[in-house]
Amino acid sequence: MEASSTSLKRLKFGKLKVVRRRLLQRYEHQPFISCLAGFYSCRWKRYQRGRTEPGKCCCKTRECVFFPLLVGAFCFSLVFLYMWGEAKNDYNNFDWYNYGNLGFWFLWSLVLLIVASILFIYITLLLVLAMCLLAEGQQLYLHWSHKIGTFLVLGFSITALFILSVLWGDQWKTVRLSFQITAPYLHIGAITVMVLLSWPVALHAIRADKKVVQVIIIGPYLAILLFLFLIPLGMYSPCIREMGTLGPKPALIGHRGAPMLAPENTEMSFQKTIEHGGDGLETDVTISYDGVPFLMHDSTLRRTTNIKEVYPNDTAQNAALFSWDTLQELNAGTWFLKDKPFSCMGSLSRADQNQAMNQSIYKLSNFLRLADSQNKVVIFDLYRPPEKHPYRNSWINRTLEVILNESGIRPHLVLWLENDMRSFVQSVAPGFQQTMGSKAPVEDLLMDNIVKLNLAYTEMSSEDIRKYAEANITTNLYVVNEPWLFSLAWCSGAHSVTTNAVHTLKNLSQPLFLMTPQQYNIMWILTDLTSVLLISLIFALHWWRERSFSCCAHDGGPMLESGTYNKFRTELSDMPAVMA
Repeated sequence: MEASSTSLKRLKFGKLKVVRRRLLQRYEHQPFISCLAGFYSCRWKRYQRGRTEPGKCCCKTRECVFFPLLVGAFCFSLVFLYMWGEAKNDYNNFDWYNYGNLGFWFLWSLVLLIVASILFIYITLLLVLAMCLLAEGQQLYLHWSHKIGTFLVLGFSITALFILSVLWGDQWKTVRLSFQITAPYLHIGAITVMVLLSWPVALHAIRADKKVVQVIIIGPYLAILLFLFLIPLGMYSPCIREMGTLGPKPALIGHRGAPMLAPENTEMSFQKTIEHGGDGLETDVTISYDGVPFLMHDSTLRRTTNIKEVYPNDTAQNAALFSWDTLQELNAGTWFLKDKPFSCMGSLSRADQNQAMNQSIYKLSNFLRLADSQNKVVIFDLYRPPEKHPYRNSWINRTLEVILNESGIRPHLVLWLENDMRSFVQSVAPGFQQTMGSKAPVEDLLMDNIVKLNLAYTEMSSEDIRKYAEANITTNLYVVNEPWLFSLAWCSGAHSVTTNAVHTLKNLSQPLFLMTPQQYNIMWILTDLTSVLLISLIFALHWWRERSFSCCAHDGGPMLESGTYNKFRTELSDMPAVMA
């Protein structure tokens, strides 16, 4: 009888040791939960918080309604940040557009990127805190200040996406192209997120006391997971290709020279392109009032010269309405040091700064002589003069005179882009490389003796490039600045690209993200198998833990529902009585 009593005491003491260990684990875990709840709900004290009871909802009705808004704000902010991050290639165009409307130069693109990043980080931290609280079985309660912040992020992201879609809809084409590069890595990121989400999903699904609730929790999760597992079957990227099938590196044509290193459309800019190994030069040609073709992109002189200081009353006048003598008086370089047109510009040496400050408007004839001396191809947009201009109807003839009679450039170096009077140009200068600025049927292009297409990079298509190449028509894409976009053009088979970043792209020895189909399949399968293993282990862990708790409760042991400090003290104080 005495031995039986001793065994009973030992059994009870063993159970109390288990209870004590679990209580200590929960109590010692409280600082972590306090930090989570404090940052998320501003509830730093234990009595302010509540645990989720097994089988019950993780939050009150009001919070259940607001949590999807938090998830929505995260999704919209992620989409906008990704879109705007991939739009970096065209930040200069965005800033130029704002300059035309606001009248002063500022890097609005960089400001927008910083704001989008800060808002995304903020909403991501809130969502991570919510997931951690759910994983700890805590009830959700988002503080009112964070709710206001969530509405601000959601409103800003939706508004920004709408405005950019209306004013700059082609940027979605850039996003579509970016998926051809980033999709394999986005797939890995999405699978990783699903593995992390499996912890709170498994916890609440296994705790649910109704099968319907379990299906509601697990069903969408498994559907999304299955979709992510299979989505690589529909992926396409020209950079996933067999060894030995990659074509030659595209030639680099400096867009207005090297505008990240020197003032655009100046002699210094084109010299920098040549210095960094550019294969060609691109520019814009306007004809002065007295018939001198010169290089100028904008319709006015306000942005790229000091006309505001020299002729303040003529800042809005068309550049073609000035005489060449007047144009020679203007400085075309000081603005570059003052406004810094690109956010990624490096610092210039003292010598380059001095050279930039002394740049003037460049004549077409001098530009062509420079290109000929360095054996560089040239391509340019030719602007027709405005009404009442003396060369309004003879602009092409005057330009041809300069090219053929004054510059001395070899005809095969000229990529003739202007479509007006093309037949006449071919008869006068049969050596020019006829270039078209839009896609057309191969038969029509061959009929017009077109040998090159000059297309916006958003029209990039490896199938079209290959189709034109079979007819000996090469493709040039503009304006390609980012390495990932240049890599995509390379893998797609483009013959050349027009770029602001010759100095950067020249250093690429192979496309970024290049891999063989076998390498991609291994990456895909390993990612899926690893994620299946981890998710299965997480579900099994939660099932085993909840089963252990329920068994303990059925055996008469104390239930650990609240995990409070008072419960901990009560259980410890009862231990001597049991030992007695």
